[in-house]
Amino acid sequence: ISRLADQKGFDIIESVFYDLMKLDIQMVFLGQGEYRYQSLLERIQKSYPNKVGVYIGFNDEFAHLIEAGSDMYLMPSRYEPCGLNQIYSMKYGTVPIVRATGGLDDTVEQFDTNTKTGTGFKFNDYNSTALINAVRSAVNIYKDNQTWHQLMKNCMVQDFSWQTSAKKYLALFQKLSDKK
Repeated sequence: ISRLADQKGFDIIESVFYDLMKLDIQMVFLGQGEYRYQSLLERIQKSYPNKVGVYIGFNDEFAHLIEAGSDMYLMPSRYEPCGLNQIYSMKYGTVPIVRATGGLDDTVEQFDTNTKTGTGFKFNDYNSTALINAVRSAVNIYKDNQTWHQLMKNCMVQDFSWQTSAKKYLALFQKLSDKK
């Protein structure tokens, strides 16, 4: 669910798409944007009709249904000042797979299989190898129902409300004021 543009990582999705299709996954895309990516998605859907769904355009109701009904949400942005979809996804228990940049890095905590803490999967390098490795990690954890359900719960209990943010800002202000 995205604007179809390089900023949102569609160039690296394009470079690794055939490797993604070798995994036991299905993908759904909803968005509009650069013609290059719109036609790429339409071609891919024709090549993989049982694995890929595409809706060119924007539909808020579909967007929320997709996020709520998905197991994972891929957001490999080149840069992302804030990002909201990873937050929406977590509220639905949909596990984000994100590039560790900007707001994505701030809001998604790498899942730790030993402690069962964290809220998703992150990769640092902006390339196809890093993306496919993060997706593979998520797919492997998904196979363990108990661990996956814990990860989903970790996501759903996150609190990104203004009240929580205001408390953090106030604590930071107090800390900085005390140093003077």
